[in-house]
Amino acid sequence: MAARHRTGWATGGAALALALSAVLTGCSGDDTPASTASRAESAVGSIASGASEAIESATAEAGRRLDDIQDGIDVKGDVRIGTPVAGSDGRVRAEVTARNTDDSTRSFAVQVDFKDSGGGLVDTAIVTVDHVQPGESATATARSTHALSGDVRTDVARAVRY
Repeated sequence: MAARHRTGWATGGAALALALSAVLTGCSGDDTPASTASRAESAVGSIASGASEAIESATAEAGRRLDDIQDGIDVKGDVRIGTPVAGSDGRVRAEVTARNTDDSTRSFAVQVDFKDSGGGLVDTAIVTVDHVQPGESATATARSTHALSGDVRTDVARAVRY
């Protein structure tokens, strides 16, 4: 079954942690798990490219925000990532597959890290995979925020089912 999905991307800027925190904690009366994941995805996607320290800060902040998803369960083992492929624009894409092992329809927020051949973090993205039926799998695409060169590897840093 195909799932509706959205992709968000992030790397840092000088005020990364502050900007991410401000967007995620903005005034909203809708504190459902889906709205929290959506705010995390939007915030991570709104931050401009920058230095590796800022990328690490974005990754840490994204992880903290994934922790904020109410009734979220860590399901990193239920998520797989495909081989990264560079597009004609130099941005790296990788297919993320989430398998719902629960007995009811669930959605997933997945943090994907892009790393260089030495294991250094060069980019991060949050991808949501919505409305996955029980026992089924669905996919979304993680995409780097900028052109990446060399041997880029991807890793599922976190996955939360809600």
